[in-house]
Amino acid sequence: MAVMWIRRGLVAVRTLLPSRADYRDLPRTWRGDLLAGVTVGVVALPLALAFGVSSGVGAEAGLVTAIVAGVVAAVFGGSNVQVSGPTGAMVVVLAPIVASQGVAAVAVVSVMAGAMVVLAGALRLGRAVTFIPWPVIEGFTLGIAVIIFAQQVPAAVGAAVGDEPNALAAALAAVLAAEAPAVLWTLGIVALVAAVMLVAPRIHRMLPGSLIAIVLATAIAHLAQAPVAAIGALPSTLPLPAPPGLVGLSLPALLAPAAAVAALAAIESLLSARVAASLADTGPVNADRELVGQGLASIAAGFVGGMPATGAIARTAVNVRSGGRSRLAALVHALVLVVVVVLASGLVASIPLAALAGVLMVTAVRMVSVRTARSILRSTRSDALVFVMTALVTVSFDLIVAVLIGIAAAAFFALRALARSSTVHREPLPGPPVPGDERIALMRIEGTLFFGAADRVLDEIAGVADVSVVVIRLSQIRELDATGARVIADIIEALERRGVTVLVKGVQPRHRELVERVGVMHSLRHPKHLFTELAPAIEHARDHIRRESPSSTGPVGGGG
Repeated sequence: MAVMWIRRGLVAVRTLLPSRADYRDLPRTWRGDLLAGVTVGVVALPLALAFGVSSGVGAEAGLVTAIVAGVVAAVFGGSNVQVSGPTGAMVVVLAPIVASQGVAAVAVVSVMAGAMVVLAGALRLGRAVTFIPWPVIEGFTLGIAVIIFAQQVPAAVGAAVGDEPNALAAALAAVLAAEAPAVLWTLGIVALVAAVMLVAPRIHRMLPGSLIAIVLATAIAHLAQAPVAAIGALPSTLPLPAPPGLVGLSLPALLAPAAAVAALAAIESLLSARVAASLADTGPVNADRELVGQGLASIAAGFVGGMPATGAIARTAVNVRSGGRSRLAALVHALVLVVVVVLASGLVASIPLAALAGVLMVTAVRMVSVRTARSILRSTRSDALVFVMTALVTVSFDLIVAVLIGIAAAAFFALRALARSSTVHREPLPGPPVPGDERIALMRIEGTLFFGAADRVLDEIAGVADVSVVVIRLSQIRELDATGARVIADIIEALERRGVTVLVKGVQPRHRELVERVGVMHSLRHPKHLFTELAPAIEHARDHIRRESPSSTGPVGGGG
């Protein structure tokens, strides 16, 4: 027995580790992977810089994270085409951490969160994301997009905002503090970047609009000696791995932020992998291994002074649409960024912050699908409410709280709909009517009898009046939980106390053990009051009525 468990454990561990099968199709796909990797690297450069700056840890941290996390996640992750790095959703979570705990806390949080995500993968929690309803995901995405856009307003107007934690309040404060002529330059750069990013794909879908826009904006700002802030000096080499510093930090205080980062990393990475799998035939996705890979990626990023990483939906989609089919594409993407660090760090340092703000503003707008939002709002009231609620809580309070509230609200509406699907019908007795049939009630329960519907079913059946016998049909119950089974016993007991004989028909074999355990059988007046077929049950009920005294004016208890 012990040997068997050890073998199963080794097999389970092997499914979470890299293997030769990861590169089985490489001889066939390598050309497309190389092209896709270069394309994604070009697209990822401005985003990595922008997300690093926007989160407060700096452009260097964003670039290093895209390189290191991109390599680790590509090798250890569970998707063949996932491209990982800093993302907009993570920026939203990290900015308050930087404001309250300082920049040094980000690397520590990255390691802590990464360890939590690895543990989630080891515990086989990868399928949990399938329980997040679509309106919650879209509301969450809308809220993130609003926050990302608002976070770029200070750079877009060239104004500092202090320590205001709310992105919308900080954006308003920045607008009020903006001064000419700097604001004219920064807004002009943002407008230029947005225009180029919108026009470039219309000229050719492979044109890297964000990179072209940043090059143009940087050149114009440099030639005109524009009074705008730039990224600043960047190192020309990658940092050596080292444990993040803990001086001045409290690990217990960072536990909650790390848990929030871990939850977000897991959700976003699994959603991104699922989206990639829907775009093309890119092979199976191992959700648990994906968590392990993303967790290791965040740990590695923390050890080089980076930030937590997740699977990036936009970059992964670019990878798939550009022909990427294996892990080589993500590795090449990281190599492209390494070349930028080594050969072009001086040029990157002169990029205006307003240009990066423009890139992220356009990215935020593209995150929102008007068609999707309209579809949800027109679907059902409950889905529309969940969508709006999740978006508002995301913008106003916290991302993870928003997801939890959204899931709770969706679960409430789903349970309410399920409870309403449970129905009770009084049916006419089969066959030709006979005298006394009016004193027999044939009640059929349909749907799912669970805790959400139990009280209503109890009231409807136990409240039936002017009868001597009640036959309860259970064969149409699809699902039954302990509360629902106990309610059947309560119905029987309530009717029997009034002198009404209860017959039960059609307990399904899969429900038999449950109804026995909760006492349904013991509630019956006689073991013979349990039937598998309707005809014998009706005949027994009619026989009971015939055996009643003709002078009886009300329900009279009967025997078997």
